[in-house]
Amino acid sequence: MTVPLEPERFAKLSIFFPMWNEEQYIHRAVRAAKEICDQLVAGGEIGDYELIVVDDASTDRTAEYADALVEADHRIRVVHHERNRKLGGSIKSGFAAATGDVVLYTDADLPFEMIELVRALRVLRNYEADMVSAYRLDRTGEGLRRAVYSWIYNWLIQLSFGTRLRDINFAFKLCRRRVLEAVTLSSEGSFIDAELVIRAQKAGFTILQIGVDYFPRTRGVSTLSSLGVIRTMLGEMIRLRAELKAPAA
Repeated sequence: MTVPLEPERFAKLSIFFPMWNEEQYIHRAVRAAKEICDQLVAGGEIGDYELIVVDDASTDRTAEYADALVEADHRIRVVHHERNRKLGGSIKSGFAAATGDVVLYTDADLPFEMIELVRALRVLRNYEADMVSAYRLDRTGEGLRRAVYSWIYNWLIQLSFGTRLRDINFAFKLCRRRVLEAVTLSSEGSFIDAELVIRAQKAGFTILQIGVDYFPRTRGVSTLSSLGVIRTMLGEMIRLRAELKAPAA
């Protein structure tokens, strides 16, 4: 029997950025994504791409800038929220709007170099994985408090759900379409990263990890370590654990 040696070619890649008051980052993020996607198209790795900005009811000029980008490039789209839906709501909107057979979600502050997407796509293809999740190789740039919070959180997720990912909340999740079609997300807060992995793992999908260099935010304000965000994450974690342990109806 002849085994085909032609590499898998992804027809369309979707990249989306949840954004709330990211006027200082929006142009840089979209420009970096467009540059790497153009390279991927030229190299035959993907057939086409789309870039999606999910504007989570921003109060600065994020929405205005996003609309201007749409006018300038047909591959750029924007989803506007009438009310602020937090990270979970924004990620659900992004996944719902994406039309590619592979979808990448990441943050507007570009916590990793976009060139890492080339490696992630090759891992997804060559190892026939369903999802690639990145982890930060060096986290010292985010500060001691956030590093400790993150370590404890990852430990709780591993203990509660049997996951083995090192950095489950890092904003680098590359998924095949079949994962998104099989998984229904409910979280509205920042627990949604973990929920995506947990539900995908429970559904039997293969998740691989790659390490990437980390570049912390230098503009704007991150709210991920605020007490309100942490309380919401823990509440959603407890609810998901109860749901998965409940006997099937």
